[in-house]
Amino acid sequence: MTVLVPALLLYLGDGPDVGFGLSVPLALLPVLAGVALLLGGLLLMYRTIILFARVGRGTLAPWDPTERLVVLGPYRHVRNPMISGVLSVLLGEGLVLGSPAVLILALVFFGVNATYIPLVEERGLIERFGADYETYRRNVPRWIARPSPWTPDL
Repeated sequence: MTVLVPALLLYLGDGPDVGFGLSVPLALLPVLAGVALLLGGLLLMYRTIILFARVGRGTLAPWDPTERLVVLGPYRHVRNPMISGVLSVLLGEGLVLGSPAVLILALVFFGVNATYIPLVEERGLIERFGADYETYRRNVPRWIARPSPWTPDL
């Protein structure tokens, strides 16, 4: 999603337009913002994947889901940090490359997940983790990170 699809969009479109055609000093603004989003998103994705493997004892793959509910690290602030990481990477790529198509892809990606997660994924998590997930869901927002980390009663 973060490499092949944007590359295909650039290949099929007009290619990159770094700086969106702005003059040199202003052209740096979207590039710098994009680099910050890209690096932040990659770090968030890395951190969540490691937590899934080490704490959750599973993977991102539907055929190997986590065995334990992960409520550490970024998951103490927001319920879907992995999606936030991918979205950040896509937005960063769109800004760095000056690609409206990649920015639109980011919006579509968010729209699909904003629909899928509450209708499908969260229902499955309730079935797998029951009251623990319900408590987590009541205390940690889906998309907008809470400023202070939630600490579950252990």
